[in-house]
Parts: sequence; C-alpha cells; structure tokens
Amino acid sequence: MLAIAMRCQQSYGFIPCTTTVLGNLFLVLTYGFLMYTGAQYLSDGSELLLEILGPGLVGGLLLPILGALPEALIVLVSGLSSSRDTAQSQVLTGMGLLAGSTVFLLTLFWGTCVVVGKCDIAPNGVAVDSVHSKGFSLTGTGVSTDLTTYLARIMAISVVPFIIAGFPNMMKTHHHGQRPAILLALIVSFSLVLSYCSYQVSHPWIQGRRLAYVKHKLLISGILRHAQMQSLGRLCNDDGTPNEDVIRKFFRKIDMDESGMLSRSELHALLVGINFGDVDFDRVNAVNHVMHELDESRKDMVNQEEFVAGMKRWINKAMSSEAAASGDSFKFFRDYHERTWQEYAELVGRPDEEEERMEDPDPDGWLVAKAVGLMLLGTAMAAASADPLVDAVQNISNATRIPPFIVSFVVLPLVTNSIGEPVSSVMCVRNKRMRTASLTFSELYSGVTMKNTLCLGVFLSLIYVRNLAWEFSSEVLIVLLVCVVMGLLTSFRTTFPLWTCLVAYTLYPLSLVVVYVLDHVFHWS
Repeated sequence: MLAIAMRCQQSYGFIPCTTTVLGNLFLVLTYGFLMYTGAQYLSDGSELLLEILGPGLVGGLLLPILGALPEALIVLVSGLSSSRDTAQSQVLTGMGLLAGSTVFLLTLFWGTCVVVGKCDIAPNGVAVDSVHSKGFSLTGTGVSTDLTTYLARIMAISVVPFIIAGFPNMMKTHHHGQRPAILLALIVSFSLVLSYCSYQVSHPWIQGRRLAYVKHKLLISGILRHAQMQSLGRLCNDDGTPNEDVIRKFFRKIDMDESGMLSRSELHALLVGINFGDVDFDRVNAVNHVMHELDESRKDMVNQEEFVAGMKRWINKAMSSEAAASGDSFKFFRDYHERTWQEYAELVGRPDEEEERMEDPDPDGWLVAKAVGLMLLGTAMAAASADPLVDAVQNISNATRIPPFIVSFVVLPLVTNSIGEPVSSVMCVRNKRMRTASLTFSELYSGVTMKNTLCLGVFLSLIYVRNLAWEFSSEVLIVLLVCVVMGLLTSFRTTFPLWTCLVAYTLYPLSLVVVYVLDHVFHWS
C-alpha cells in the first residue's frame, strides 16, 4: 500500500490522484471538462473583442491562436517535468494528442460530416440542397462545398515542419543532423502560423461566410416567428411535428392575389412586414435566398406544396437544434428567434440600446476589460488543467501497460474535441446546405492547420530547449499519411460522394495499426 501511495503523486500538492484505470479515466474526463470550460471562456472573450475590433484582426489572428491554445498548453506541460528522463517519457503524451487530434478531425469527424450532411447528387455532380431521396447511395449522395479547396491545400502544406523534423531519421543521420533539423522545423512552424494568420486577416472571407450563415439563420427564424404570430393556430403539434393546416393558412394569407403561387413581390412584402431589429438585411438578396430555398421547381414562383415542404424543413431544423417547445409553439419560435439574434449580436456587435449606453458611459472600455478578463480566466483554467490531465493519461498508461502515445492518441482528442466545436459543427451541417457544409469544412481545415503549425511549434520548442530525443518516426508518418491522403482528396474537388467517408473512417484504425507495427514490431523508435 505504501508503494502504491508513493506512486500516486498529487498535482500541485492537493489535487486528488489515483492509480486505478477507472479512477484516472474519471480524472481525464474531469480535467477535460475543466479545459473545455476554459476554452469556452476564451471563445466568449474573443467574441466580445469582435464587437469592438471587427472580424478582420480578431477573427484572423486571435481566434485561430486561441482555438489551438488549450491543446498547445497540454503539449507544453507534457515536456516541462523537472527530470529530463521523465520529460522524455511524458512528451509522448503531447505527441499523441498532436497526432491524434489531426487524425481524429480528418477521419472520424470529417467522415461524420459527410454522412450527416449528405444530399442527392445531381447529374452535374453537385449535391442539391435539402434534397435527400437516395438514402445511403455511395455514389448518388454526398456533400458539396465551394471554396474549401484553398484551405485544404493550406492544410496539406502545413505538414512541411513534420517532414523537416523527421528527415534525419529517415536518412539515418539523426546523430548529427537531428538538432539542426528540429530548429529549422521550429522556425518553419511559427513562420507558417504567422503567414496563415496574416492571410486570414487580409482575406477574412471565412469569417464573412460564418456571418452570412448566421444572418441566413436569423432570416429563417424571423419568418417562423412572424408565421406563428400571423397564423390562426399553432405551427407545431403537441408532438413537435409541423402543423400543415396552419402552414397552408399562412400561405393563403400571404398569397395576396390568390393565385396559388407566391411571386417575388409577395415574398418581398412578407419580409418587409417582419421586424428583424437592427440587422442590415438587403431585402432583394433576402428574397433571393428565400426563393432559392422554397422554389424547388426553379420556375421563379413558389406553389403551396413547395411552401409547405420548405416551412416543414425550417420548423424541423429549429426543433432539432433547440430545447423542446413544451407544447407552446408561440413561445418557442419567439425564444428561437431571440437566441438566433443573440448569436448574430455576439458575432457582429451588441445591439445598440440607448438604455445600456445611459447606464454605462464607456461601454467599449467595459467590454474590453470583460473580454480580457474572460480570456485570462480561460487561459488560467486551461493551463491549470493541463498538467493533471497529462499525469492522468500517464497513470492510465502505467496501469494498463499501453504505450502513453496510444492512450493520448485515442483518449485526449475525444476529450478536447468531442465536447465543443465538432459537435456544434455536426449539428450545423445537418442543415444539408452547401453554405453550412462549406463553413464546417473550412473551420475543420483551419483547425488542423493550426495544430500542425502552432501546436507542433510548441512541441518542437520543448524538444529543442530541453534537448530531448526525437523518437517519433512512426507518429510523423501517420500524420503525413492522413494529411496527404485527405489533402489530395479535398484539394481538387468540391463534391464528396458518400463513399469518401469510408476512406476517412478507414484511415483512423489504420493509423493505430501502423504506429503499433512500426514501433513494436519493427522498433522504429
């Protein structure tokens, strides 16, 4: 019992520890949740800065760095042990997270987005928005995006530092050339971070796409709220399904010429009658969006059946993304619109309310202080959780005799990724629209780019400063394998049939097998 107690070391001298697998798994989940909470504070703080400084500088420079900060902190603390031998052992946890996060996003998460967002692929090779009649056809269904090929190519380029760092091992010259190679890879990593952030600042089209999506969501939520207010009855039945009778009544109400068809002028009149607050809507552009979503026959008119089908899609989307309406659809659609408005306000700036201005003579100064406070709190929480999280992973490895790289490769990416943005991104891609799919895949490629540059740069800094051995040939190989395969798949096409998800899914277990065979059969490391 004494030996066990000695092996169980409390982080910071007071945080509980354990030597059992289940106990350490619980600690991993606990510290992972704390780190996720810290990441949320970082995100909230950066969104407040967006209100003041605009999306260019904050969205292009600050947001990508803050998004990668929690994982960068885990990588950092994995090599900060006082003992060099201990650091050499624990740094495997950092490399496991680094490789595991990249592989997780480009395999399991990427494939899931294709499955969830798939639509029917038209003869012209483009997935048709919201049309899903072919089931799970491997070639007849899929996802289409617009300009994500550029980001996919940037993501593929981001593996260059891995190649530089691993080159001496591949050439069997690691005794003489490894340390200079690490330094060169370190410089290239941070140079790529600066180049990528500069590109984002000068070309903020990704942020513009996110804003366009939120404005579109606000447009739809406003229509639903207006429809509920103007209709004779509830838009939803007690079980949450759309009420077709009420939708048809609403159609007849806005069909002013009683032609059985809605023209652009009638849709324009509908939008003019809706209060969207201070949102700068281009009514002509908004009519084009609504017409595109409802006019399935492409006759530039919307008949009653098309209107009912479109409204049902919007209602089902709203019901699936929010809490249950509890039978009160009037309150539900009002609250749904208000939540969407809050999402829009957080992205582009707070509502300009005179009462708030009177209460606070310097609202911008208060927002800056609050934003900085949230980011400092988030950074502190992430930093404090990183060290015990690494210790818990190391203890799981010791208790199960599974290499720490494998444990961190499988467990840490799920803890750091599955709770936050990927889940919301999958919910977003359920919209089955090219716009939302493009946004999701753009953010995915951007996230991988930051992991392959910023997080790797932090890792290489540890290796170089502490003069640790580079023993990650197999790990580097799987990152290259996944990034190259997925980079080639995504850099030269914008439509991904359902069969492409099988390629992504296969790469995940293949990566584990490759690492195990190379390290434990061929002894690469």
